Amino acid sequence: MFGGLGMGEMVLIFLVVLLLFGAKRIPEIGSSLGQGIREFKKSMQNVERQVVMPEQPRYVAPPLPETNAFARAAETPAAQIPAVSQTTAAIPQA
Repeated sequence: MFGGLGMGEMVLIFLVVLLLFGAKRIPEIGSSLGQGIREFKKSMQNVERQVVMPEQPRYVAPPLPETNAFARAAETPAAQIPAVSQTTAAIPQA
Protein backbone atom coordinates (compact mmCIF):
# COMPACT_ATOMS: atom_id res chain seq x y z
CA MET A 1 0.00 0.00 0.00
CA PHE A 2 2.02 3.00 1.29
CA GLY A 3 5.69 2.42 0.52
CA GLY A 4 5.55 -1.30 1.20
CA LEU A 5 3.47 -1.07 4.40
CA GLY A 6 0.69 -3.60 4.65
CA MET A 7 -2.60 -3.29 6.51
CA GLY A 8 -1.21 -5.03 9.62
CA GLU A 9 1.75 -2.63 9.93
CA MET A 10 -0.50 0.41 9.49
CA VAL A 11 -2.89 -0.82 12.23
CA LEU A 12 0.06 -1.41 14.55
CA ILE A 13 1.44 2.10 13.94
CA PHE A 14 -1.99 3.61 14.53
CA LEU A 15 -2.35 1.73 17.86
CA VAL A 16 1.08 2.89 19.03
CA VAL A 17 0.22 6.50 18.17
CA LEU A 18 -3.13 6.13 19.94
CA LEU A 19 -1.42 4.81 23.09
CA LEU A 20 1.28 7.49 23.08
CA PHE A 21 -0.87 10.56 22.48
CA GLY A 22 -4.39 9.56 23.52
CA ALA A 23 -7.66 9.87 21.66
CA LYS A 24 -8.15 13.59 22.48
CA ARG A 25 -4.77 14.74 21.15
CA ILE A 26 -4.85 12.93 17.78
CA PRO A 27 -7.28 15.43 16.07
CA GLU A 28 -5.18 18.36 17.35
CA ILE A 29 -1.99 16.77 16.04
CA GLY A 30 -3.65 16.06 12.69
CA SER A 31 -4.92 19.61 12.28
CA SER A 32 -1.57 21.17 13.21
CA LEU A 33 0.19 18.78 10.83
CA GLY A 34 -2.22 19.75 8.03
CA GLN A 35 -1.73 23.44 8.79
CA GLY A 36 2.05 23.00 8.63
CA ILE A 37 1.82 21.21 5.30
CA ARG A 38 -0.40 23.97 3.86
CA GLU A 39 2.02 26.65 5.09
CA PHE A 40 4.95 24.76 3.54
CA LYS A 41 3.18 24.41 0.18
CA LYS A 42 2.26 28.10 0.18
CA SER A 43 5.85 29.17 0.87
CA MET A 44 7.14 26.79 -1.82
CA GLN A 45 4.71 28.32 -4.34
CA ASN A 46 5.92 31.82 -3.42
CA VAL A 47 9.56 30.80 -3.85
CA GLU A 48 8.79 29.08 -7.16
CA ARG A 49 6.93 32.15 -8.39
CA GLN A 50 9.90 34.38 -7.53
CA VAL A 51 12.39 32.05 -9.20
CA VAL A 52 10.34 31.55 -12.37
CA MET A 53 9.25 35.17 -12.76
CA PRO A 54 11.41 37.63 -10.76
CA GLU A 55 9.93 41.04 -10.11
CA GLN A 56 10.73 43.66 -12.70
CA PRO A 57 12.18 46.91 -11.38
CA ARG A 58 9.48 49.51 -11.37
CA TYR A 59 10.04 52.85 -13.07
CA VAL A 60 9.53 55.74 -10.73
CA ALA A 61 8.70 58.97 -12.51
CA PRO A 62 10.50 62.09 -11.31
CA PRO A 63 8.33 64.55 -9.41
CA LEU A 64 6.56 67.10 -11.57
CA PRO A 65 7.23 70.81 -11.03
CA GLU A 66 4.52 72.66 -9.18
CA THR A 67 2.03 74.12 -11.65
CA ASN A 68 -0.55 75.41 -9.26
CA ALA A 69 -2.11 78.44 -10.98
CA PHE A 70 -3.61 79.71 -7.73
CA ALA A 71 -0.23 79.78 -6.00
CA ARG A 72 1.33 81.66 -8.95
CA ALA A 73 -1.55 84.14 -9.06
CA ALA A 74 -1.19 84.87 -5.35
CA GLU A 75 2.54 85.57 -5.81
CA THR A 76 2.02 87.85 -8.87
CA PRO A 77 1.55 91.52 -7.99
CA ALA A 78 -1.71 93.09 -9.18
CA ALA A 79 0.14 95.54 -11.42
CA GLN A 80 1.46 92.69 -13.58
CA ILE A 81 -1.95 91.07 -14.18
CA PRO A 82 -3.30 92.18 -17.59
CA ALA A 83 -6.68 93.85 -17.57
CA VAL A 84 -9.55 92.48 -19.64
CA SER A 85 -10.44 94.84 -22.43
CA GLN A 86 -13.89 95.47 -23.83
CA THR A 87 -12.94 94.10 -27.25
CA THR A 88 -12.09 90.67 -25.90
CA ALA A 89 -15.30 90.50 -23.94
CA ALA A 90 -17.52 90.90 -27.02
CA ILE A 91 -18.42 87.59 -28.64
CA PRO A 92 -19.14 87.75 -32.37
CA GLN A 93 -22.44 86.17 -33.36
CA ALA A 94 -22.64 83.84 -36.30
